[in-house]
Amino acid sequence: MSQYLLLGFIAIGGAFGACSRYLISELCVILFGRGFPYGTLTVNIIGSLIMGLLMSGLNQGMIEAAPWRPMIGLGFLGALTTFSTFSMDNIVMMQQGEFIKAGLNIVLNVTVSLFACYIGYQLMMKS
Repeated sequence: MSQYLLLGFIAIGGAFGACSRYLISELCVILFGRGFPYGTLTVNIIGSLIMGLLMSGLNQGMIEAAPWRPMIGLGFLGALTTFSTFSMDNIVMMQQGEFIKAGLNIVLNVTVSLFACYIGYQLMMKS
């Protein structure tokens, strides 16, 4: 695959990932308000689940590496997941003295995202 085609696939995935991130985050604000970074948590969990599905599908040969790995793994998931935003959310909460919320956010994002990735992987393994 040429580098230009590869970059095109990454760009397409990134565009969909960024739009998905925005829509999911906005939906979380509508549903749950702004009292906790639910949007960031949600996209990290969904992204981890999709990464588990993708990697398992690739490992089993159910999914072709090209173009899906660069399009989904690099483009879509790179734009969807938000660990840089996750970091800033926690810094802001700590600066506001909300250490319990920050701690909860850290624990939930890390543990639930890892669990979602594992579940995604296992779901594809049993297919």
